[in-house]
Amino acid sequence: MNDPISQVTPPRDVWTGRFFVHLATDRDASVYTQRNYRQTLTEFTRWHVAERGSPPVWDTLQRDDFRSYLRFLGRQNLGRAAVQLRFCALRTFYKFLIRQGVVAASPIRNLALPKMARRLPKYLTKEQMEALLVAPLKSLSHPSKKSPGRPVSVIACYRDVAILETIYSCGLRISELCGLLADDIDWNEQLLRVRGKGRKERLLPIGTPALRAIQHYWSLLPARPVQSDRVFQAQRRRPTPLNACMFTRQLKKYLAAAGLDPGLTPHKLRHSYATHLLDAGADLRSVQELLGHAHLVTTQVYTHVTTERLKRAYDKAHPRA
Repeated sequence: MNDPISQVTPPRDVWTGRFFVHLATDRDASVYTQRNYRQTLTEFTRWHVAERGSPPVWDTLQRDDFRSYLRFLGRQNLGRAAVQLRFCALRTFYKFLIRQGVVAASPIRNLALPKMARRLPKYLTKEQMEALLVAPLKSLSHPSKKSPGRPVSVIACYRDVAILETIYSCGLRISELCGLLADDIDWNEQLLRVRGKGRKERLLPIGTPALRAIQHYWSLLPARPVQSDRVFQAQRRRPTPLNACMFTRQLKKYLAAAGLDPGLTPHKLRHSYATHLLDAGADLRSVQELLGHAHLVTTQVYTHVTTERLKRAYDKAHPRA
């Protein structure tokens, strides 16, 4: 936030410190969740110091304190999703404090927040996915387009083909993909063991094109990954696990090469996976399990996508529409 409050240095707090340890160890939260929750509690503490002259004492805060904070966020012109994210972090923190016996109840409970606008998830069509899956190889077939001084890495190109094939074949979150180990692939049964949110594991079918792409990528490496090695590695002198930021940068380049919106995120490939499954007749419960969603309502958003597509087709084709 571009605000004087952001210049306030928040004091150390024993309970937020324990909460961050809890997220990393007990909950095994992703690095993104840890980062977002830490940022939220830091921002709230800065606001409290600037507005009230002292750091928050968590067991004395009342609902009105959080109403004031909500009004402050509204003045920052934050989107509804950004406000919801902050209060999700605060709610989780108070659940932790309740379990620790610090507070008896959460002052945020039943606090009215701005409703999220219903937005249908963006996804790629089957034809667009086909174009994206081969986009990493374009730089190999058009050597004149290489960047001066930076030769195109054949290994990196085939690695990224394998990554795109795997995400689309299994509907993975980018964090799940980056965490894949060589031992997670059952080549005979064509299954992939995935570690999702909250340490939950699930077995997913993985298609032959994805397996072939991984095999080809591995055949180009100096040494084939074994057991606890990451499936996908950064192209450096020493084997380094690929991270989400690295691949997101590459994806923008491939989207542009395929004539698609370079602003699309890796998560949109997961949306495409789910939408194409439902379009082909997969049942909602199966898609829920494949995606690793804890609640069916999270998966149901994709039915709106397929329904909207059917309505457009009906309006375009039916003579009495």
